[in-house]
This record gives sequence, structure tokens and C-alpha cells, in this order.
Amino acid sequence: MTDTYKPSWRPDNNDDKFACRVMRGVEGGHDGMSEQNKTEHHVNKPKIVKQVKLTVDDYVKGILAGNRMILSRAITLIESNASVHFAMAQEVIQKILPYTGKSMRIGITGVPGAGKSTLIEALGTKLCQQGHKVAVLAVDPSSTVTRGSILGDKTRMEQLSREPNAFIRPSPSGGTLGGLTRKSRETLLLCEAAGYDTILVETVGVGQSETTVRSMVDFFLLVVLTGAGDELQGMKKGVMELADAILVNKADGDNKQRALVTRAEYERILQFLRQATEHWTTHAYTCSAYTGEGIMDFWQNVVKVFMKQGFANGVLKERRKQQTISWVYTMIEEHLHNLFYRCPEIIKSKGEIEEDVINGKLSATLAVQQLIDKFANADINENSLRNLSPFDLK
Repeated sequence: MTDTYKPSWRPDNNDDKFACRVMRGVEGGHDGMSEQNKTEHHVNKPKIVKQVKLTVDDYVKGILAGNRMILSRAITLIESNASVHFAMAQEVIQKILPYTGKSMRIGITGVPGAGKSTLIEALGTKLCQQGHKVAVLAVDPSSTVTRGSILGDKTRMEQLSREPNAFIRPSPSGGTLGGLTRKSRETLLLCEAAGYDTILVETVGVGQSETTVRSMVDFFLLVVLTGAGDELQGMKKGVMELADAILVNKADGDNKQRALVTRAEYERILQFLRQATEHWTTHAYTCSAYTGEGIMDFWQNVVKVFMKQGFANGVLKERRKQQTISWVYTMIEEHLHNLFYRCPEIIKSKGEIEEDVINGKLSATLAVQQLIDKFANADINENSLRNLSPFDLK
């Protein structure tokens, strides 16, 4: 049983100098056991423990107690598009609302490769070490084809994920009009109720969802690179008008001097733009997420000053009110969008109308009018629409 044999790829003339040998298998059984031993020694199979189904009160108690496992399950409940989960999720949100609103809500965006995740990890780790509880909501882009997301931010933030006071939740951006807004907002509320005093929301990158994140945070940070040149020209004005601060990252080593030059360039551009927040002047700063230089200075002298000033003069209180109202109407738009595409009358007739538009028999404007008329005259109390969650995917 213990003898070896020569594999077919071993040269005949190498003898013992060739190190590769193959041990023969055990005859009459497998896994190193004979048939007799197999019957005498039964392998104890591990018990499969079924996940306990939580009630609304279980979710609420767990969240308020800071239980991260229950918080994760509550976020999964919120993110579900299934109508069976919608009612329970909203009941949970309703019960934790009195415990929300006490955190610093920071949104972070920037061009891909600007070092947003590295910056968040460095900042979050330092804040946790100072006794803060930090929640990171990383929005990952969803494929328009498969609707899937990689959700890799948690594995990238290796050091921060080890901190007991940190909670990292990557979420897909989703494919609906306001899916990101609703899910991210409600996730933010859950984290606040769980006692996290600093919420960092990372966007998927400039040009994709920065306006959505701006509508749910207090302070909006734009992270930029040196030497981007013309690549940034197309997004400078639109995104910079939203930013409360611009941070030039990777200001270390040989790149430090270039970072200072880039900061000065952004300062000049900012002079011609309208400020994003009333009574606050947006400036550009430098830091290095790699070495940590400048990060805590920026936090203490810019972000904390902004928050203190904003709550003192009432600007942030008013901003949060407007964000909540905007949230309501965004969800109404999404619900109407889904009702339209789920309407049986629309499903029946849209193929024919599309064909008429393609063949030139009907103008696009008249096609829209016909579809809207059919939707307006449809019975939206039909069974197919009555139980539709406002956020079911079409």
C-alpha cells in the first residue's frame, strides 16, 4: 500500500534524482479508510443551523443595541425589491426614526483612481482610534446587462474592516430611478440608529451618482488627482458646484509639489463658481491617503468647522429638511415609473405603438400621448397593480 510508482512524465534515466513520485491509493475504500472502517466509524455530519426569522421588534432592538449582524440583516431587508419585505422594512424604519439624525453625514466622490477608498480607510481608521463609530456606505456600480455588482470595497479596506467601531457596507447602485436614493438613505438611517456618529458615503465615481449622494449628506467632498489635465475639464464645473471642499490626494513623494500646484489651480477655478453651501466658502486642500499626511488636519479644520458652523446658523438643519422632502417626491416618481411599466394596458399596446414609431406611421410625441392616455384611463386598482411594492423592479 505504501509503494510508489513512476508517473508517465518521469524520464526513464533519471532514477532517484527525479523527485516526483505518486503514492498509490487505498484499495477497497477511499479517503484512507477501508470499507470495514467506514462502517465501524460513522462520520458526524455538522448540524445545519437555520437562520432565525426576526420580527420587527427583534430588528429594532438589535439595531439600537448596536448588533452588527442584525444591522446587516436589516439593511438586506431594506435593499430587497420583493414586495413581501417592503412592509416589514418600512415598519422597522418607522420605529428607529426617533433615534436618527445625530451623525455627521459625509459624501465622497471623485474620478476613478483618485484614491477615494484609500482615503476613506485612512480617515475611518484614525476616527475609530479616536473613539468614533464610523459607518462606510460604499455604492458599487451595477451592470446594466446583468444588474450584478462586484461589491469589493470591503475587501479593499482591509485595515478599517478590522476596527470594532467600524461598519462597512457595499451596496449595488441598482437600476431604478431612485433605488440608490431610497436604499442608501434608509441604510444611513439604520446606521445612525445603531449609534454610528460618522457616516461616510462613497459614490461609484464622477458622472454617475454624485448628485444623488449630494442630496443625502451634509458635507460633500470631491477628491481629485494631480496631472489629470483635460480629462477633468468636462466634469469640473458641474461637480465642483456641488462640493463643499476639494481634496487633492496623493500629495506625497515626488508628487507633492505637483499636488500643491494643482490645489492652487482649483483655488483659482473656485473663485468663479457659486458656493455649494450658504455662508461657506469652498477651498482646495492637499493630503496623502498613503502616508496619512494632512487627513486629520483636514478633518479637524475643515469638516468639523463646517458641521459646527452649519448647525449653528441653521443651514444644515434646513438642508436636511429639504433633502427629506426631495426624497418623498423622488420615490413618488419611481413608483409612478414602475406603475406605468407594470400596467396591463401599457404592456398590451406598447409593442404595436413602438412598431408604428419605427415604421414612421406615428411620431414620437403622439406615441407618448397615446401611452399616457392609456395609462391615465387604466384601472390601477387591478390585482396586478394593487399589491405592487413602490420599488419592485420592472
